[in-house]
Amino acid sequence: MTNTLSFLAAAAGGSGRLNPLELFLQADIVVQAVMVGLLLASVWVWMIIVSFSLRMGGLERKSRQYEEEFWETQDYERMLGKRTRANLPMARVAGAGLDEWQRSTQKQPIDRDGVRQRLAGAMESRTAQEADDLAERLNFLATTGSVAPFVGLFGTVWGIMNSFFQIGAQESSSLAVVAPGISEALFATAIGLFAAIPAVIAYNRFSHRVNRYEARLQRFADRFHAGLSRELDKA
Repeated sequence: MTNTLSFLAAAAGGSGRLNPLELFLQADIVVQAVMVGLLLASVWVWMIIVSFSLRMGGLERKSRQYEEEFWETQDYERMLGKRTRANLPMARVAGAGLDEWQRSTQKQPIDRDGVRQRLAGAMESRTAQEADDLAERLNFLATTGSVAPFVGLFGTVWGIMNSFFQIGAQESSSLAVVAPGISEALFATAIGLFAAIPAVIAYNRFSHRVNRYEARLQRFADRFHAGLSRELDKA
């Protein structure tokens, strides 16, 4: 019992609380590798969370300004030149429609139904591509959220296996023998959850924002398609 209390006091750093650093330093090399991998994954998750939040916030603000300016003008040719300076998904969707409009209306006579179908296809394809580009970095959040608990569980299993090995090696089943390995094993599980929980929450939240932005792009494309169709009727 004295040895058990000594270990717990060492892990607590003498303060009556568990010391994560001590648990890490006393862990088996395999468990340490698991912990380091999970900590790096957690850091990367938070970097994605911060950067994606800033990116989506700026993107939504700039898109709102661009859309307001876009509908104020009826000179689509001028907007075609301007959109090359606007690094926005909405501008690229408009550019795809305008590029297709120019190509499809060069030849006479104009196949109006064919032009409308090609315009819709060009802008729908660009909308889907922009949404895929935005969601690309979210794959790491989904992977971390689903895999990190199992990686932490692997560390837990390994620590418990090591504890049983110590029982057999020392021919003792006292708490002093198994406590270190079990503490380290449970700490690995805790780190796995620490990495997974924010990743799952962020992935669900950001996926909703991407889907909402994609719907906004689709509404913009539909409205622009309607405007080009009216221009087509006048041709």
